[in-house]
Amino acid sequence: MTHDVLIIGGGSAGYAAARTARDEGADVGIIDHGPLGGLCILRGCMPTKTILRSSDVMSLMRRAEEFGLRPVAAKAELSAIISRKARLVEEFVEDRIHALKDSRFTLYEERAAFLSPHEVQTGPHKLAAKTFIISTGSVVSRVPIAGLEEVGYLTSDEALELRNVPRSMIVLGGGPVALELAQFFQRIGTRVTLIQRSTHVMSQGDEDLARPVETRLREEGMTVLTNTRLHTFTRDGTQKTAYLTHEGKEKTVTAEVILQALGRQPNIDGLNVEAARVEVRQGNIAVDDAMRTNQPHIYAVGDVNGLHEIVHIAIQQGEIAGWNAVHSGESLRRYDDRLKTQVVFTDPQIASVGLSEKECRDGQIAYHAASYPFADHGKSMTLGETHGHVKLLASPENGKILGAHIVGPEAAELIHELIAVMYYQGTVHDLARIPHYHPTLAEIITYPAEELAALSIGNVQPKQRTRSTGQHSSAGS
Repeated sequence: MTHDVLIIGGGSAGYAAARTARDEGADVGIIDHGPLGGLCILRGCMPTKTILRSSDVMSLMRRAEEFGLRPVAAKAELSAIISRKARLVEEFVEDRIHALKDSRFTLYEERAAFLSPHEVQTGPHKLAAKTFIISTGSVVSRVPIAGLEEVGYLTSDEALELRNVPRSMIVLGGGPVALELAQFFQRIGTRVTLIQRSTHVMSQGDEDLARPVETRLREEGMTVLTNTRLHTFTRDGTQKTAYLTHEGKEKTVTAEVILQALGRQPNIDGLNVEAARVEVRQGNIAVDDAMRTNQPHIYAVGDVNGLHEIVHIAIQQGEIAGWNAVHSGESLRRYDDRLKTQVVFTDPQIASVGLSEKECRDGQIAYHAASYPFADHGKSMTLGETHGHVKLLASPENGKILGAHIVGPEAAELIHELIAVMYYQGTVHDLARIPHYHPTLAEIITYPAEELAALSIGNVQPKQRTRSTGQHSSAGS
């Protein structure tokens, strides 16, 4: 059988590609061996944010006295939390399955393997296509640490199905998955120790975004060990022990459960990409900014290309590949990561768009930076949410916003104003002049904007505020 476009994988990126190609008039086939739904719906974004809501509510209940309320003896029922998560996930899955089984697609619920650059085998079917889009997502990485496989551990997949609260847990990793699940379990009653190799969590980003999160986790009773090197693991009955070096000192940590959250890798085992003669670099399918592999008729989108393990970016890539697969002889659409955005749904949340200070320094990009703390902002003080700050990076020449970062309350929502201003190539002058209602969390963004605007051409004088600013600025190149 022959299709115009054949898509391998029906998750967020694959479905976006299929929908786009179909809307451009292509005959589209989708191969997905199941379970249908994709990582985001089944084991990622939706289930994790559902359970985090429960632990966030529990955290607020425990703070009742702070707001003049009688204290509440809150206790988590993990089985009920997981049941609520399962009900919501089932709804999301039903919608996705209905979309994949649309009569305008041909869906093959089988595994796929390339036979050549132009053919794949899927179950009993040998399929050919003018273009292919690989969207097989990612799987949990297996990390070679002595004794870890032998003592056993949970991945995020299994952690999302636990029905009983573990008494104690070691969390390996300091990325979004590790942080979100570590805080969830700590809040519902597990004694958590988080172990991170780098000097701070979220090690790919700027240190000042990580520190407020670490502070909050420690305030809630979590043991956070950064700058740590793991050596080996042993097991004695139900207890598992990690042997490690922390800040130059040898120590051990023992817990009932280990959560291995050290990252994911592209899911390409069994796909036989060698037969397709597709280039793989460091485990990722290599693509250009049009999402093409070294084979011009084969595209790869989402986690499988290793560029960004973020759902909305995977969808963007899928839409680009879906268009290009149909219009390959015309001007190609290309992915631009100028507005790359990431959110970590911890408390406080971390949200970033564009360049970090680290990226500016590494790329020798001149910038000014200014920040303002939530601890000195009226609305956040009334909410009792004073951890973190807002930081803006701008061009010294014209004030164009290069990057924006928020660690604090509702950072995931607040970042979208900054995305919008950057989308339109806006400057700190624009941001300082946009009216912001008082009192709101959003008005905090104007404070570093005013400071940066005063440093560049066409300066705007900072507005007077009733409290000390606590601002600082820095310049780099």
